This record gives sequence, structure tokens and C-alpha cells, in this order.
Amino acid sequence: MDRALADLRNGFLPRFQAASTEQALRDENAKILGKKGELTAILKQLGQAPPEGRKAIGEKVNALKQEVEAGFDKCLNDLRRKQREAELSAPPFDLTLPARMPVTAGHKHPIAMVREDVVAVFRQLGFAVFDGPEIEHEENNFTMLGFPPDHPATDMQDSFWTKSNKLLRTHTSNVQIRAMTSLKPPMAFIAPGTVFRRDDDATHSPMFHQIEAFLIDRNVTLAHLKGVLAEFANRLYGPGTPVRLRPSYFPFVEPGAEVDIGCVFCKQPDGTRAGCSLCKHTGWIEVLGCGMIHPVVLENCGIDPDEWSGFALGMGLERIAMLRYDIPNIKLMFDNDPRFLAQF
Repeated sequence: MDRALADLRNGFLPRFQAASTEQALRDENAKILGKKGELTAILKQLGQAPPEGRKAIGEKVNALKQEVEAGFDKCLNDLRRKQREAELSAPPFDLTLPARMPVTAGHKHPIAMVREDVVAVFRQLGFAVFDGPEIEHEENNFTMLGFPPDHPATDMQDSFWTKSNKLLRTHTSNVQIRAMTSLKPPMAFIAPGTVFRRDDDATHSPMFHQIEAFLIDRNVTLAHLKGVLAEFANRLYGPGTPVRLRPSYFPFVEPGAEVDIGCVFCKQPDGTRAGCSLCKHTGWIEVLGCGMIHPVVLENCGIDPDEWSGFALGMGLERIAMLRYDIPNIKLMFDNDPRFLAQF
């Protein structure tokens, strides 16, 4: 056994150094230290040695095992360093060369397509784009918008908070506050962007996309809001698309409303809606929320509500995309499955 240990000690390092690839090096290491390796086989013969000599042999085996492991690690690091040096010293890739095999061209994501269409419609109606941060102060996200302190949306279960009392914005309405506190009316802006809430099911995602639109001027009324909504529906869903407003509550508008459009899936050639499973056989589909900007919000931003008034509306782009492309589950738009994305 002493002779076998000596032969193995003298031979393992040259074998490691002769390996030209990482896999070959690992194979040699397994031949020595594996379950059926040479050192393991020697260790199994320990029971045949005289009792008084077993301790000394066991110590030699353990010492050799440590030498083999150290030699393997050194050779592995040397091999990886040589491979890296070879990569760095090799001629660079010519990225202008054509692909060796035909590849399909990339295309836009359905959310990006819908965002561009919605932004284009509001640009045509005279709205400019205004941007804001995704990590926002609590004041801009809630307080300035008139949310009461005990509103459910301010709960930790509904928002992603940081240790510095900031949060990932739960809506793009924070842009409304930033615009009104930095600019003087009149103004008309849209604010597309990513928002975050603790929702996760077939129709909700922890991260999703919204577009907020708001207009402030003298003598703005609910009629102006409905006119913008009607024109938006006509340009996005086709001429003659009916629009209706249903009273609803939002902390930062008064009055507030949910907006429905005539179902685009069961529309008949004569313009009537037969009813379908998507509209629950009502002929209407909810698309967004809106309302007249609350006077408290205007006051919080230093705008006199007796002189100025305005409206705001907001929509989730995922919902618009799901309605437009008949997508049953919101998660399909975040899985990056090429089989799904190739349909658009």
C-alpha cells in the first residue's frame, strides 16, 4: 500500500497537467478520488493492513487526498486562466458579418404596440408626454392626490416600500403632481410608464403599465372629458364606438367614473352588439377610470380651483392589449415565450 500511495503521489500531478480541457481534468480527478477511484480503492484495502499500522496508512491516505484536491484546484485555475487569455488575445468577432443561418426579424411586444397607438392618439389630440420616476415619495404618490391616511392603497400589502419611506409608484398619477407643481396651467399631458402593486393573478401582475392623461385649463367640464374619451375610442377602436360613463369613486377626482366602450368582439356589421362571453353578454367592456380633478389636488399643487379646473383619466395597457388581442392571461405578456410573442 505504501508503494501504491507513492506511485499515485508521483503520478497525479502530471496527469492533471496533461489535461487540455476542463472536462478532461475533471475526468482524471474522478479516476483518483471518485467512488471507484484509485485512492478510494487503496483506502478499501486498509482493513487488510496490520492493526498497528492502519493509523499511519490512514494519515498518509488523507494527506495524499488533500494534495490531490489542491493539485486539482490549481490545475483547474491555470486551465481557466489560459482559456481566458486565449479568448482575450484571439482576433475579435466581426459583428458586421451576416448570420450563418437565416433568422427571423424581431418585432414589437404587444404592450409596446398598444402603448405607441395610445400615445399617438393623445398626441393627435394635443397632449404632450410628461415623465416621472418609478421610485417615488409617499407624498407625491398618495398625500398630494388626496388619499386619506387610512386608504387601503397605502397599506403595506398593496405597495412596495423602501426603507427610506419611498415606494415603487402604484400609478402614473404621481406624474400629475410633478407636472402641476413644476408648471403653470394650462397644460395637457400624458404619462405612460411602469407601475407596481402587490397583485398577482390571471388578470393582475405585480408590475404592469399605465397611461395617465390629464388636462387643466379654465372652464373645463365633464363634457370636455367625455368628448376626449369619445374621440379616443373612435381613433383606437374604430369610428362609431359608443362610450358610456358609470359613476365610481377615486380619491383624486370628483366626480369620478368608470368608462365602458361598446364591445369590439361581438360588434355586428350594423353597429349593434350581440353580446359575448368577453363582455358578459352586456355589449359593454370597461377600459379605464376617469373624473374631474379634485379641488383638493389642485390646491395641494398651488393651483387655484376657483380659476382652473381639469380632468384626468388612466388606463392599464395590459387590459387594452388583452381586449385588443383576446389574451386570456396577463402573465403571457411577461413570460417572454417566443411562441406567444410570434403571434403579434
